[in-house]
Amino acid sequence: MSFQSQSEGMLISTTNFIPGYQIVQVIGIAMGITVRSRGLGGRLLAGLRSIAGGEITEFVENAEQARRTALERMIQHARSMGANAVVQVYFDSNEIAESMDEIIAYGTAVIVQKMQ
Repeated sequence: MSFQSQSEGMLISTTNFIPGYQIVQVIGIAMGITVRSRGLGGRLLAGLRSIAGGEITEFVENAEQARRTALERMIQHARSMGANAVVQVYFDSNEIAESMDEIIAYGTAVIVQKMQ
C-alpha cells in the first residue's frame, strides 16, 4: 500500500499540536520499525560511485523506502490503538550490522477533534 492510502483519515504531525484540532485523548506511543539490508550488489555499486564522489542513489532510494515503511507501520499501530492522529513524529536509525540498518518511526498516538 502507498503511504497516502495508509495515512488516509490519519493526521500526522512533527509538532505537538495540529492547527485547527484539539487533542481530546492521549493514547500512547505508536511506533513502526523496519530493518533493511544493503545488498551486496548495491554496496559494490555504491563503492564504485563513492570513488567519483556525489550522491549514492541506491542508498538514498533504500533509505527513503525504509522510512516510508516505518511510517506506514507506525500509522497502522496508531490506528490499531484507536488513534486518529499521531503528533511529535520522529525518525531514528541505527546500524545493526555492517550491512543492516534499523529505521524507527515513532510518535504520540492521540484522538483529535476539529475545533469549532
